[in-house]
Amino acid sequence: MRRLLLPLLLMASMLALPMAANANTTEEFTPGSMIIGHVTDAHAWHLFDYADKDGTEHSVAVPLPIILVNDGHIDVFSSAKFHHGHADYKGYRLVGGGAEKEEIVCVDSNGEPTGKKPVDLSITKTSAAVMIAVILLIVIIFIARAGYKKRPDQAPKGLQSLVEMLVVFVRDNIVRPMIGEKHYQKYLPYLLTLFFFIFFCNILGLIPIFPAGANITGNIAITAILALITFIITNVSGNRHYWTDIFNTPGVPAWLKVFPLMPLVEVVGVLTKPIVLMIRLFANMTAGHIVILGFVTIIFIMSQLFGAGVGAGVSVVSVFFSVFISLLECLVAYIQAFVFTMLSALYIGMAVAEPHHKEA
Repeated sequence: MRRLLLPLLLMASMLALPMAANANTTEEFTPGSMIIGHVTDAHAWHLFDYADKDGTEHSVAVPLPIILVNDGHIDVFSSAKFHHGHADYKGYRLVGGGAEKEEIVCVDSNGEPTGKKPVDLSITKTSAAVMIAVILLIVIIFIARAGYKKRPDQAPKGLQSLVEMLVVFVRDNIVRPMIGEKHYQKYLPYLLTLFFFIFFCNILGLIPIFPAGANITGNIAITAILALITFIITNVSGNRHYWTDIFNTPGVPAWLKVFPLMPLVEVVGVLTKPIVLMIRLFANMTAGHIVILGFVTIIFIMSQLFGAGVGAGVSVVSVFFSVFISLLECLVAYIQAFVFTMLSALYIGMAVAEPHHKEA
């Protein structure tokens, strides 16, 4: 392990040297804008910047489809038409980015904003990353499925063994204990899909090479949809005992039921469960990316303040801590998928659980 880690650190440090050298420019470097710009959504998939012989900086990005609904008609074109926010197209302008929210606004023939915003249905970076993650995940599952067909009644190997290990772990250590023997098979497909999707998206977010690198689970819209699905399944599956405990909690004084203090508390608890799921996953994954980017920005800051030589020296320490946090993030990626799936299974198990006592 030590033999592998040392060359990795040296290679990463050598890659950071030109980054530190390029940071020593007359243009002011804003760490907050760079960090927020990398963890938020965008209408193009930015890869890197480079400077030509004249010193002019150019951005290299993968253009994404822009789909806008304005005054009853639909406009579809490539995000490359905006030239990274430096040009208008068809009466639209791309504004924001960095620390500000990126959005599309309408402009008149003179290039003045009209104060109107079209309905934006564009395929953004997060949307494209979700599609890529789903496609790759389906391919992995089908590869594992093909392994069972080729070698029936044999021990799994390769990718098949990894998928089977995770499936058995989720079934026997999360779903079955939380929901119970009677109902767990009904909800196993959803919870397996939930675990694999979150875990796979978390891992892809740690790989800084296209088509990976997008902060999927660090987008609160994604975590909100996942939490909403769990919320709907939980409450639709709720049995009579579940709803009775909410609106007519046993063992509670009658005056608390008449005043509806306890039912109000229970309803608030039902509504806060998906909010907790949403914020926990979003905050933990976003925090990891911000910490890693924070160490990287130290190289640029020191280069601007004290020159490229100091930035190059600091890059060794920054890269070391970045590698350490990245390894820690691999563990966090698994833990967050485990926790989200476990809490979802717990909520569903509470909704379908049978009473342990007979009422008189």
